[in-house]
Amino acid sequence: MRLILALAALVASPALAQMSGEEFESRVLGRTLTYGGPDGAYGVERYHEGRRVTWAWLDGSACQEGTWDEPEPGLICFTYDDTPDPQCWHIFDEGTGLRAEFVTGEASILYEVVEEEPLVCPDYGV
Repeated sequence: MRLILALAALVASPALAQMSGEEFESRVLGRTLTYGGPDGAYGVERYHEGRRVTWAWLDGSACQEGTWDEPEPGLICFTYDDTPDPQCWHIFDEGTGLRAEFVTGEASILYEVVEEEPLVCPDYGV
């Protein structure tokens, strides 16, 4: 009986859907989000109007200006001035934060870290 209830709960709970570009934009526009992986937080990204972004490493080593777009449904791709090849992600809203799965290179998963770090870009005056 417990197995049947557990299976029923899995079937009844909605699967997390990949965010569309519109959903992602409404979630991040005007915000600064901190991202991390298994080893903790390592970068911060500020989301500007016009799908522009500023990325900063937490160690202050570099900041990059870039843009993002949605070349196909559910695929969010970033290009940066220093890295023109698109870096694409499937992004999910987990309720407590975002989860991003990298799809254009070696598999990795990033998580939005609840604490927001300041965006420090000495070279850009940010």
